[in-house]
Amino acid sequence: MKSHDAAQSAVFSKRAVTASISLTTRRSSDDQFVELFNEQHPRLVRYIGRLANDFELGADIAQSAFVRLYQRGSVPDAPGAWLVTVAMNLLRNAKSAEQRRHRLLTVERAERVHADSAPSPDAAVQSEEAKQRVRRVIRELPEREQRMLLLRAEGYSYREIALALDVHEASVGTLIARAQREFRQRYEEGSHAP
Repeated sequence: MKSHDAAQSAVFSKRAVTASISLTTRRSSDDQFVELFNEQHPRLVRYIGRLANDFELGADIAQSAFVRLYQRGSVPDAPGAWLVTVAMNLLRNAKSAEQRRHRLLTVERAERVHADSAPSPDAAVQSEEAKQRVRRVIRELPEREQRMLLLRAEGYSYREIALALDVHEASVGTLIARAQREFRQRYEEGSHAP
């Protein structure tokens, strides 16, 4: 009987150790997730918000990307690039849904819903015009150049940009320089326009 009790005690002890290890691993995983969230979330929100020209949508998409990362249960080798890739897919889905909604709206109703806000003082108007011009020029660039410039502006490393955009890391610097030249050229051409 004592050997049975000892065997049962060993089984319970083994289960307790396994549960303890599992709990410790989960806590460290949660801590790692929180640290990653604090590090990556603000710039992911800004990047997606700028790309979508809608910071509320950017915040929603960034949150959804982090939910998917948490549900994944493990952190990928390049979490920043993984988050950008997931967020880009979510943004693409959101844009498709928005385009479907716009097709369903009547022109008159769409004009009411999307009307411009009231004008603000001169300095604010000039600032807003400059922002709009920058956004317009960025939207005129090819999609890869848009993403590259916005990722770089948010401080993503060349490696993270290469992984997110599926380009060779050694070519990222050259591609960014070309995108910056094209942006400057288009921006300056727009400043001379009437």
